[in-house]
Amino acid sequence: MTPKLLDEPALRDHPLPPVVDGDKETKGRILVVAGSRDVPGAALLSATAAMRAGAGKLQIATVESVAVPLGVAMPEAMVVGLAEDAVGGFAVSAVGELSEQAQNVDAVVAGPGLARGEACEALATALLKAECRLALDAALLHALQPTTSKQMPVLLPHAGELASLLDCDEGEIEADPIGCGVRAARRYRAIVLVKGVDSHVVTPAGEAWKYCGGAPGLGVSGSGDVLAGIVGSLLARGAEPLIALLWAVWLHGEAGAALARKVGPIGFLAREIADEIPALLPR
Repeated sequence: MTPKLLDEPALRDHPLPPVVDGDKETKGRILVVAGSRDVPGAALLSATAAMRAGAGKLQIATVESVAVPLGVAMPEAMVVGLAEDAVGGFAVSAVGELSEQAQNVDAVVAGPGLARGEACEALATALLKAECRLALDAALLHALQPTTSKQMPVLLPHAGELASLLDCDEGEIEADPIGCGVRAARRYRAIVLVKGVDSHVVTPAGEAWKYCGGAPGLGVSGSGDVLAGIVGSLLARGAEPLIALLWAVWLHGEAGAALARKVGPIGFLAREIADEIPALLPR
């Protein structure tokens, strides 16, 4: 299968919704479900990227031990701290409240920095039943079950997570990233990103796009959390799942390229990626 090139002409064929003048409600409401006792910064990275990509109203749901410092670090957000388990991830008792919060937003991005545990499968199942647009990452991908949900989520796996989704070896992913991506897209009825040096966006219909830009420095801790926040923001702004993922991959990559020119090909921080996004968004 020969993928299409993910570049500016491709994006012109898949435009983002126009920017609407108005209050914060008109620019999309996003819920970021992220962070754990050991990885609290993932929530901050995703939330910052969501705001930089244009979301209007931000809520963060995280574990109770990190909610207050996270709220101070991200004053733009309403931060809710929920019950956590012994390892610092969400307790199963938090799933009901998370599901309720998801009913009141336009989009949810869930998974960055979450600790793997008993709550993950219940949370993934509950979010797939919500009416909002949805992007899933990290720990929730290991807990995801094949679904016939009417919602079409965006899945953001690296090779190990994609192998978990398909019950296969990582070598199979490396040998056939597009084919494996399509299998996952069909199995989970989702738009899937297959991450790598060249990233691929694939659909259940077998369509595929390849992004070849970016910079080596994007392969750094926290970079995927930023990408997840961008996807969630574009979903909240009204973009369909495929359009949101195409734009997010391009924005993330081009932000890395911009930093490579300013800082160097490696050595920039994930927290710096989001600051490049506003200048790259269509006017």
